[in-house]
Amino acid sequence: QVQLVESGGGLVQAGGSLRLSCAVSGSAFGINARAWYRQAPGKQRELVASISADGRTNYVDSVKGRFTISRDSAKSTLYLQMNSVKPEDTAVYYCKVVRLSHDYWGQGTQVTVSS
Repeated sequence: QVQLVESGGGLVQAGGSLRLSCAVSGSAFGINARAWYRQAPGKQRELVASISADGRTNYVDSVKGRFTISRDSAKSTLYLQMNSVKPEDTAVYYCKVVRLSHDYWGQGTQVTVSS
């Protein structure tokens, strides 16, 4: 079993920065992918960034060059560094890990970008 807890969301002005964290607890054996998703009001949840077990990263086009996904050396915390944020980045952000073909989700953290 894996538990995920996000933190770091809040209100930020356009052009500012925010760092989201996702604490991963429980059994880390077999986790082979980690990712951040977001869901804006009235929209479908979308993949923002992912990082594979070997460190390869992938980003949705709208955040390339602004957001960075990373994990700590012990691989127990996942991060999303958000720079130059825009009002369209406003959403609930969720972290997800895939372990032995099962998806585990956090509860989400709200990010609101004011113009």
